[in-house]
Amino acid sequence: MKKNLFFSIVLFALFSIALFSCSDNNDPDDGGENSSSVKTKAEAEALANAVYGPLQTLSSSYSFLLESATETTISFEEVDDSKDGPQVSVFETTPSNWYPIKVFNRLYKSIGAANLAIEEIGAASTSSNLTETDKTLLVARSKFIRGYNYFQLVQLFGEVPLVLTSNSTERTRASIDVVYDQIVKDLTDALPNLPEFDSNKSNPSQGAANTILAKVYLTWGQKPLSQSEVSAISGTTDPTKPAPDTEKLQKAVEYANKVINSGRYQLLDNYNGIWGVANENNAEVIFSIHHDGDGIDAQGNHQTHCGFTWPKSARTDPHISYADITLENRIPDNNDIRKLFSYATRIEYTDAVVDTLTWPVSIVRPGKWIHRTTDGTKALDEQPNNIDHIDFRYAEVLLIKAEALFFSNKASEALPVVNEIRKRAFGGHYEHGGKLSALTKEDLYNEWDYEFAFEQKHWLNLVRWRTLLSQVKNTVPNYEYYKPEYQSATTIKAAFPEIANKINAAFYARVHSHLHAKVDNLHGKFYRFPIPLSEDYTSLGITPQNPGY
Repeated sequence: MKKNLFFSIVLFALFSIALFSCSDNNDPDDGGENSSSVKTKAEAEALANAVYGPLQTLSSSYSFLLESATETTISFEEVDDSKDGPQVSVFETTPSNWYPIKVFNRLYKSIGAANLAIEEIGAASTSSNLTETDKTLLVARSKFIRGYNYFQLVQLFGEVPLVLTSNSTERTRASIDVVYDQIVKDLTDALPNLPEFDSNKSNPSQGAANTILAKVYLTWGQKPLSQSEVSAISGTTDPTKPAPDTEKLQKAVEYANKVINSGRYQLLDNYNGIWGVANENNAEVIFSIHHDGDGIDAQGNHQTHCGFTWPKSARTDPHISYADITLENRIPDNNDIRKLFSYATRIEYTDAVVDTLTWPVSIVRPGKWIHRTTDGTKALDEQPNNIDHIDFRYAEVLLIKAEALFFSNKASEALPVVNEIRKRAFGGHYEHGGKLSALTKEDLYNEWDYEFAFEQKHWLNLVRWRTLLSQVKNTVPNYEYYKPEYQSATTIKAAFPEIANKINAAFYARVHSHLHAKVDNLHGKFYRFPIPLSEDYTSLGITPQNPGY
C-alpha cells in the first residue's frame, strides 16, 4: 500500500460501492476487450489502493469486539454504559451496536472496492502506461484483500453473503465451508502473482498470503460452529469441541512451514522492538495496515489512544482496559519479558513524570503500543495515532504450526516450536522456568495468551477452542474487583479507609458492575456477533439473523 493515500481516498469516494448492488455473484472474467475505464498504472493503483481505506478505520475498532467480549477487558468509552463500547463489554451487544455495524459494513466496502479493482484492472487494455505485469500484481493484491476480508467476516459473523462482483445484490448467507472455499481460492489465486517478500509490510506478499492461509486452515480445520450449532448451545455450557479435520491442520502446517522456511521473518531478540512507530516494518511483522495518523489517513490507529487514554491523567477512565488487577499476573513469571510490555503498571515519561497505573490510583493498561524510547524504559510525551496496525507477525506463525501439530496428536513435534517463542520471552535463559519439557493443551492456550495479550486474538482463540463461556464464567468471579467490597464508592471507601482519599472509587464501582454483568449476561449466542444494521441504521436485508439476536 502506498504511503501517500491520495489516490485511495479519491477513488474510494468515487467508487464507494453500495453493499449488495445484482444477483450475479460469480467471479468475473478478469479479461475483456477495452471494457474498462482504466488507462494508466496510476489509475489502476488508485483502484487497488481503495481497498485499504475502509480497513484503516477498523485497526483499533477490533479491540472493542475481540477484547471487550471476553474476560480480559472492559470498556468505558462513554460515561453512559448503554453506549457502544460498554455495551459489548457487558454482553449486551445488539444489531444496532456501532462496532459490529462498523466492522461488517467496512469489510464489505473494502470487498466492494476489491471487486471493482479486479474487474476494471483485469479488463483494462495493456500499454506502455499499464503493463500486464502491473495488472497482474494489482489484481493479486485485490484478491488477497478480498480473501482476508472474508476470513475476518466468517470468524466474527459466521455464514455471510459472498459478494464477488461490483454489481451483486447477493443477500443469501453462504455456508461456512463455501465461504472458506472462497477465501482459499482468493488467497491461492493471488499468491503466485505477489512478490515473495516486500519490505513494506502493508503491501501483500507471498509471506503474508501463506501466513493467512495457515491461519485459515488452522481455524477451518477445527470445524467452526454453524448457525444451527450456535443455536443449540445450552445455557452457558460451551459446545463440545469435535475431532478436528487433520487434513486441513496438515495444510496449516505446510503453509506455516513456507513462511518459516522462507527465511524472511524472525523473532526479534528484543520483544520491545516489535512495537512503536520507530520499529514499523521490522523483521517480525508479516502484514500490517499502514497508518499516517488522524486527519491524514482514513482514521488513524487508536490502539494506543483507546488502551492508554489520557497519558499523565492516571485517574481518568480509559476507553478500554484490562478488567482486573489480577491480570497483572496473567503472565505468571516476572522474568518473562512479555509481562513488562503487555501490562503497563508504571510509566515514566521522558520529562520524568511518573504514572502509577494500578490500584488504587488507576487500572492496569495495555502497554504494547505505547510510544517509548528506543530502550523501552520511558514513554514519549506525545502518543500519536500513526502507528501501523500489526495484523500478523512471525510469532503467530509459530503458534499456528504448534497448534495444528498439537491437535493432530503430534505434541512432541509442537513442543520445540513453542519453546522457540519461550526462548525469546526469557531471553534465551531457561533456568527461570521458560522451557517446557512437555506440551499440554493448557500450555498451548497460555502461550497464545502470554504472547498476544491485547493483540485482538483472544476472542478468536476462545471461539476456535470452544472455551469462550467457561473462560468468562470461571475466571471473572475470581477477580479482585468482582468482590462485594467494590459494589459502590461507599463500600469501597469503607473497605479501604486508610487509602480512601487515593481511590478512584466511582471508577472501580463501575468496573465491579461490568464484571458482574459479564457473568450475568453470558450466553451461547456470543460465539458470534449479530448481523448488524447498515451504517445509516437501516436493515441490510440479510436473513436469518444470528441466533439470540
